[in-house]
Amino acid sequence: MSLSKTFPFLFLTLLFYPLQKSNACTRFVYCGKDHLVFTARSMDWFEDVHSDLWFYPRGMKKDGGVGKGSIHWISKYASVTVSGYDIGTVDGLNEKGLVANLLYLSETDFGNSGDKPGLSVGAWAQFVLDNYATVDEAIENLKTEPFRIIASTLPSGHAPGLHLSLSDKTGNSGILEYINGKLIIHKGKEHAVMTNSPTYDQQIALNAYWENIGGMKMLPGTNRASDRYVRASFYSKALPEFEDNRLAVSATFSVIRNVSVPLGITDPDQPNIASTIWRSVSDHKNLIYFYESAISPNTFWVDLKKFDFSTTKVPKKIDLDGHPILTGEVSDKFVEAKPFKWLAPGKN
Repeated sequence: MSLSKTFPFLFLTLLFYPLQKSNACTRFVYCGKDHLVFTARSMDWFEDVHSDLWFYPRGMKKDGGVGKGSIHWISKYASVTVSGYDIGTVDGLNEKGLVANLLYLSETDFGNSGDKPGLSVGAWAQFVLDNYATVDEAIENLKTEPFRIIASTLPSGHAPGLHLSLSDKTGNSGILEYINGKLIIHKGKEHAVMTNSPTYDQQIALNAYWENIGGMKMLPGTNRASDRYVRASFYSKALPEFEDNRLAVSATFSVIRNVSVPLGITDPDQPNIASTIWRSVSDHKNLIYFYESAISPNTFWVDLKKFDFSTTKVPKKIDLDGHPILTGEVSDKFVEAKPFKWLAPGKN
């Protein structure tokens, strides 16, 4: 079916979609010159998720966190990650330049994969960061569904509807969603943007409609997931291909700020529209993880190259509860810490 023939359907979708609940978070990939690649994301939620910044070493024994029948693994790669509610990894960058971002998707249905080993949904992103170096490698293994995802209600009381985006230093992306109990995967550099509802295939169709209009003439400006997708898609492509790393980081931050939801904004008719709590930008080439709290005035960052991966054997963290004011490179502020337990039925 040609794009022109889909316009009536798309118009109706755009007309009636605002009546549905909107969700949270935006993620996109920006590619500059000289192999510069950055992944940015916002964390939007109706309450503080009490995030902390973690460093996980190589060689760490881990399991799926759901008791008997959990999958077990030993981490191949070190990573810097951000936690949510002390029950899961929601964002992170590993030593090979692979990035994982976990975003909300209300349509998620993980189904039941029989007798396969169990993995908490809170450990999904961490499993990927621990085990894979590239998007291709991750997708090749994950498409075989080596585990079944176990999900229980989030501490906020919401259903654990989540989907996962991956990106690497080549600019390649992978989007993983469980819809009607089936794993749906989109892979390729063209899948550079992800937000929330509707499902990713419908997001692509909605974005195609706006691309035909042209972003220099008009862009949708609301806080809905579909509108944020369109703006992130247009602006990330419209950016110059910067060669200067500082300009490239700044440009990436400028787009993720554009698609953020102002602090304190809520909508009584769409209760899941939520303020942006924090933003991150991952520099795949230089292995630098930037973090910006919406409640603190400064941006700070972690340079993974400052860690000695061969000798660092224990997890470490920076406590971000209360949104402390930090600035500059903060790898020396990590302190040894006991890891939290993954989200699991009856344990949280």
